[in-house]
Amino acid sequence: MKNRKKGFSLVELLIVLAVIAALIATITPVAMNAIKKAKATQVAQNLKTLATALENAAYVNGVDSNGRIVGVTKLSDLGRDINGTYYGVAYTETTSGKFKAVVFTTDSVDEEEVIKVLKDATKTSFSASYNTADYLTGGKTDNTDMTVRYEFEFTVY
Repeated sequence: MKNRKKGFSLVELLIVLAVIAALIATITPVAMNAIKKAKATQVAQNLKTLATALENAAYVNGVDSNGRIVGVTKLSDLGRDINGTYYGVAYTETTSGKFKAVVFTTDSVDEEEVIKVLKDATKTSFSASYNTADYLTGGKTDNTDMTVRYEFEFTVY
């Protein structure tokens, strides 16, 4: 009887490698798309959370005679762990008790995906109607390199 070595042949190993490569080539774009959507959802959630926090602070703390929201001067007054490198908030009183505000980011994100999640978000630059005093410190203080913004209005009675 012949003694035959046990194990896989080179052809069998190459077939297995080809199948693995085909699976990776199929799964990679799906995974990358999921990562892109997750990042966009995170940014949309951050924008909406900052907007809600600013509005709630105005309702709870009130507004001073200069049209400033009491107790809100820095980005960190709106929440913890906010990365001021990527996010900015500006607001201004347009008429007595009426406010216009914008929350924006310079974070690298697919703008179209953010807009799908947060319908009122846009990727166009906002108007220059905000002066430097309108920006919260600790965050972005201009819209240079802005990728997405969320602009809204609210009234404090």
